[in-house]
Amino acid sequence: MQRTGRFVHLNGIRLHYQQWGEGPNVLVALHGLRGYGATFRRLALSLGPTWRVIAPDQRGRGETDWDTRNNYYIPTYLDDLSRLVEHLGLEQFCLLGHSMGGMVAIVFAARNPGSVTRVVLEEAGPDAAVDSRGAERIKRELVTAPLSFSNLDAAREYLRQVRPGTTPEAIEERVAYMLRQSGNIWTWKHDHAGILQARLDSAAYRGIDLWSCFEAISCPALLLKGGHSDYISAELAEKMCARNKNVEFTAIEGAGHYAHDDQPNQFNLTVKNFLSK
Repeated sequence: MQRTGRFVHLNGIRLHYQQWGEGPNVLVALHGLRGYGATFRRLALSLGPTWRVIAPDQRGRGETDWDTRNNYYIPTYLDDLSRLVEHLGLEQFCLLGHSMGGMVAIVFAARNPGSVTRVVLEEAGPDAAVDSRGAERIKRELVTAPLSFSNLDAAREYLRQVRPGTTPEAIEERVAYMLRQSGNIWTWKHDHAGILQARLDSAAYRGIDLWSCFEAISCPALLLKGGHSDYISAELAEKMCARNKNVEFTAIEGAGHYAHDDQPNQFNLTVKNFLSK
């Protein structure tokens, strides 16, 4: 399946997105807090030629522009997504989001019931970003992460330490897509300082009631939790399924918060089966 990288000017930035395939079925995939669109490469390839998978680098990440105002909040990501969907002329499509991308997916699906036909929430749910061990871990990682590396081996070692369950292939992809060379050092492509500032903001959701949005999702939805995740608890998953009967739940055994990187084969098959129903 052919992959292309494209740019579009929207909402005050130049946004980069990846696209795989030209099939009639469309999936828009949203990465997490420090992710990048190409993280869904293996999923796109597993879905096959009947699918068109679109995965943007959300603002401040990958090849997309940084936000000079540090406006890294859910309403802004929603505006970016709405304008990308409009630019691409998408009328109906499936939507997948990991972690922060899942928060965006929840709100977008609730507000656009005629457009989103199925939604996949990978390690994403109301309360998780503000009240979980995983949320505290992510904050610690943001505060303590090195801002540069002397070489790529040092970067690999750091990523192995903070992502011990991630496959070697996914580690190499992260090195390739998350870092850029600056003189004799390697630095993050993402706007680390701006994203950190927004993540530590107690008003990060800007008044959005995530539970109300989640309950309003009217299309079939799949909640995916890493089997030993510190982010989505079993109790939260049960609560989510109880509060929206359109949601089905699957645990990806052997995976943590980054299920698509930790257990890619199981993750891809689970998503493919759900989208094919």
